[in-house]
Amino acid sequence: MKPESLRVALDAKGFLDPDEGLALHRAGLRAAASGLGPLLEIGTYCGKSAVYLGEAAREGGAILFSIDHHRGSEEIQPGWEHHDPEVVDARTGRMDTLPFARRTIADAGLEDHVVLIVGSSIVVAAGWAKPLALVFIDGGHGTDVEWADYRAWSPLIAPGGWLAIHDVFADPTAGGRPPYEIYRAALGTGEFTEDEAGGCGSLRVLRRRPA
Repeated sequence: MKPESLRVALDAKGFLDPDEGLALHRAGLRAAASGLGPLLEIGTYCGKSAVYLGEAAREGGAILFSIDHHRGSEEIQPGWEHHDPEVVDARTGRMDTLPFARRTIADAGLEDHVVLIVGSSIVVAAGWAKPLALVFIDGGHGTDVEWADYRAWSPLIAPGGWLAIHDVFADPTAGGRPPYEIYRAALGTGEFTEDEAGGCGSLRVLRRRPA
């Protein structure tokens, strides 16, 4: 990973720790080099993970599509532990992380390799047809939202492609259940297996069985 991109990623707001970010980058490199399709992430926030995946897309000659409505998921709204008042638009009083994400991608020199899509993940999925080499699920962690993202996007992963999920905690006291539940559900289908070369911390990387 380019040192300048790594510096941008480390400085960007977000909840992916550096080791998880580098593991995500490694998975992105394999996906980008596979020729199976573009990469896609759900949950841009301020662009931290988009730099790790976008740099992998650049190196592999692929494109990353990064989807977020940029109004903040439930667990980062005012009154919650991870709320950041700096990302609140003073004019509207609502969260707006899009300017931060655009700045992060520009600072990393990845504007030709990362396409920011502003909107609901589920709405975008309804109009999406192209198979994907990798899907990274890291949007809202509420039960309905997380399961909707998984159900909408996991069928679009190409055979041999990758599914990455953040904030997977086996211990219920360490974090919320939905990411762990969709991780277990994906393994339970028999279509996905653990990618032994991927994953770190709370990041899990699975691979869809080839056709």
